[in-house]
Amino acid sequence: MHRELSGWYSPALNKEMPIATYGHYGFALLLVPTAAADYLEYERFQLMDTLRPWVEAGKVKIFSVNSINTESWMHNEMEGAHKAIRHNQFNEYIFNEVVPFIKTSTSFDTPIITCGASFGALHSMNLFLKRPDLINGVIAMSGVYNLMEYSKGHYDEQVYYNSPMHYMPNLTDHAVLEQIRQSNHIHIFSGSGAYEDPSSSGRFAKILYDKGINYELDIWGEEWPHDWNTWRALLPHYLETRF
Repeated sequence: MHRELSGWYSPALNKEMPIATYGHYGFALLLVPTAAADYLEYERFQLMDTLRPWVEAGKVKIFSVNSINTESWMHNEMEGAHKAIRHNQFNEYIFNEVVPFIKTSTSFDTPIITCGASFGALHSMNLFLKRPDLINGVIAMSGVYNLMEYSKGHYDEQVYYNSPMHYMPNLTDHAVLEQIRQSNHIHIFSGSGAYEDPSSSGRFAKILYDKGINYELDIWGEEWPHDWNTWRALLPHYLETRF
């Protein structure tokens, strides 16, 4: 499958940021890497191979961005407050630079669905919930939606505002809630195998339920671990049955 590489010097992040693009037509799937990984991670782990039929059929155009987790939450020598600042810069990069790039590469009306596994699931969910005016839905795979799981005990206002488990129960902005409720694509997935935490997905789904937000909570069995074989099976299944 053909891959196009793009990138630019990001004012928000003060560094070069590459993006890999696959396909030409369809809705935009914005992939956010796991943990300390990069923009080619999903290709290296053969997830792109499993999505080839939908890409080549013009049903989806995929954009895979780079992570800066090693410059924020996974930077063990950085103070917690500075990690939060760097994370907010990543958010601004997505909202103010990546989203316009996607629209220019597709069309103004092309829906954007964020998607990520593990730590990428938290980021994908957070990006959607913060800006449902820009992002139309999310596929969150094997996520934990409490940023404290990654902040090594640090907690401040910015951790709160980037931790869906913390800020969603208190979200009262009617306009933002209505934009979130309009989405037909809030998919929360977990396996039940090794290193998965389906209870975390369930707790977060309950928060959405209490806010009157429609979602799909999809829990697979114990044969599905927190690993690439699970996500390689899941994402094609969703494209086949949900889109």
